[in-house]
Amino acid sequence: MKILIIGSGGREHALAWALARSPEVEKVIAVPGSAGMGRVAECVPVDVADHGAVAELCRTERIDLVVIGPERPLIAGLADDLRAKGIAVFGPGADGARIEGSKVFAKNLFRDAGIPTARFETFDNADSAEVRAREWQGPLVVKADGEAFGKGVLLCDTPDDAVQAVRTVMRSEAFGQAGRRVVLEERLSGTEMSLFALCDGKSVLPFQTAQDYKRIGEGDTGPNTGGMGAVSPVPFVTEEMLKAAVDDILAPTVNALRERGIDYRGLLYAGLMWTADGWKILEYNCRFGDPETQSLLPRLESDLAPLLMASANGDLGGRELCWSDDASACVVLASEGYPGAYEKGRIIRGLRLAEEMGALVFHAGTSRNDQRLFATSGGRVLNVTATGATIAEALEKAYEAADAIEFEGKQMRRDIGRNQYAGKDLKA
Repeated sequence: MKILIIGSGGREHALAWALARSPEVEKVIAVPGSAGMGRVAECVPVDVADHGAVAELCRTERIDLVVIGPERPLIAGLADDLRAKGIAVFGPGADGARIEGSKVFAKNLFRDAGIPTARFETFDNADSAEVRAREWQGPLVVKADGEAFGKGVLLCDTPDDAVQAVRTVMRSEAFGQAGRRVVLEERLSGTEMSLFALCDGKSVLPFQTAQDYKRIGEGDTGPNTGGMGAVSPVPFVTEEMLKAAVDDILAPTVNALRERGIDYRGLLYAGLMWTADGWKILEYNCRFGDPETQSLLPRLESDLAPLLMASANGDLGGRELCWSDDASACVVLASEGYPGAYEKGRIIRGLRLAEEMGALVFHAGTSRNDQRLFATSGGRVLNVTATGATIAEALEKAYEAADAIEFEGKQMRRDIGRNQYAGKDLKA
């Protein structure tokens, strides 16, 4: 089959890498792709926002399946427009993508379906939100309703923090139109986990577990980012706990969507927290997570291509996923200044050496300069992934490879996964 991947980041590079390995795949095309994806996909500079142009490319290339990586085209209805032309798509339509595109929609869905989640209230008036934030008892989370690309969630320890967060979102419009409404939510205490599941509109097929690290600073300090690293599996999660997450949260979510007339075909990504009362859903994303995908796919032994096609066709019945017993770790190399302003165009060296050391290097924000050298072009630049018998071993390999890569201003967290293993200290 021929597969078209929409996107250009590390997640899409990992998807292209996994799909290109399938004996069922003749060709992988990426739109727009990236300089680093060229070894596993043909990159075509089509404007993703031009749905007609994407559909025309599918026609001329005789694409069998479109896999949509980022949330923005899903929220914009690209899957709907392609399906209307008879093209198979892995990814929900705009109605299903609201589970990520609107925090208010998602929280109301949880409440109506009885899915365990944090206590919450929603507001479209800044004055009212500030008053309630001042009155709230206990730590609070302020969330922009719309899609803020991983940065619209503000953790607040005090009422003053919460009021300032509301002002940042609603009055200062730090996240633009995404902050016209806000969710004030109880801040839960527990351990987080990311859980992916393939969906065919009727059922879910869960992946293995992963944990990502969102904040820029070590010890989970500083502002949120798109993700600074991930490990898989999550050791504390037993088979019974995983089954409970599927039975109590993911499966009821797909059922609740179907009851609303939403045929959800694609990836459902649950951000979960294990609390004293069991699992609670923090939020959903409507696509593969980044950088969890980069840690999960190297462990997947099943052929990904027919699984994504089965999801797109609404028929996952009887399928299973096979996984390596190895653990994996992904370390993100970011530009100086990220998640704030950063410079582009800084030359990257050591990529070949890192790969020779056994790591997979997925390109998240790179380009080629006039001398055909790789250079930085994004906040998150590279995802360095390694596997090993244990998380500690995978992390040691990933960090050794990450240290072999150099560019001016390179920053990375050196505590990724430390909470998930007991063993010798990693090299500083």
